[in-house]
Amino acid sequence: MSNNKTPMTPQAAARIQSATAKQNGGSVPKGSVASRASSAAAKNINSEKQGGK
Repeated sequence: MSNNKTPMTPQAAARIQSATAKQNGGSVPKGSVASRASSAAAKNINSEKQGGK
């Protein structure tokens, strides 16, 4: 595990999701790393909009 504190970005989540979809015939499984990355990116964007809370 990494101790890197770099927040997940929408661009990084999209790359992960794209690679996962290619491996799974176009779908991204629920609960996969790709879906969690997408969720984390959305939370980070919302947090930034609310002033970093």
